[in-house]
Amino acid sequence: MKRYLALGDSYTIGEGVEFDNNFPNQLVRALNNEGVNIGLEKLVATTGWTTQELLTAIEADSFNAPYDFVTLLIGVNNQYRQKNTDGYAESFEACLKKALSFVANDIAKVLVVSIPDYGVTPFGKYDEITSLQVDDYNRINRGITAKYNIAYADINPVSKCAKDDTSLLVDDQLHPSAKQYADWVAIILPTALELLN
Repeated sequence: MKRYLALGDSYTIGEGVEFDNNFPNQLVRALNNEGVNIGLEKLVATTGWTTQELLTAIEADSFNAPYDFVTLLIGVNNQYRQKNTDGYAESFEACLKKALSFVANDIAKVLVVSIPDYGVTPFGKYDEITSLQVDDYNRINRGITAKYNIAYADINPVSKCAKDDTSLLVDDQLHPSAKQYADWVAIILPTALELLN
């Protein structure tokens, strides 16, 4: 069985949904349905983490590397706290290098996921400025990901559907519901299949 490591924050752990319905677990089920024998071996993610906090947690944890697949989704809390991109490029690249280290630097085993647009949510107060700031963060993480020739799954556009469909959010009116995570997985799955086959 292939071994999957998921790195991130609330969007990876699945704040507000059953653990089995976060996107890593939904992705595992979708991959298994496509004939890929893979399991989520480890998830390192906590609600509220910035890039630096993820790096600190990685340093304090233990890992049974190399893994066969790693996803990385991190940065929304940098934006939420700072409102600007200061330091994000450097710390995101450090996170990406850590992800690579867990797959013996095999770029074909890492997948970066974009930051969703929480500016369109009731919690985000339907704030276009927030949405534009998240776009700026995604331009940074996408550019760095491309520099390393690593795969990138852009779930940001589909996350914007939450503006008109509250069933895509959990009770806090911020985090994705299992339904929205299923939409993410539909976007992530084709690239994951390419990497894992």
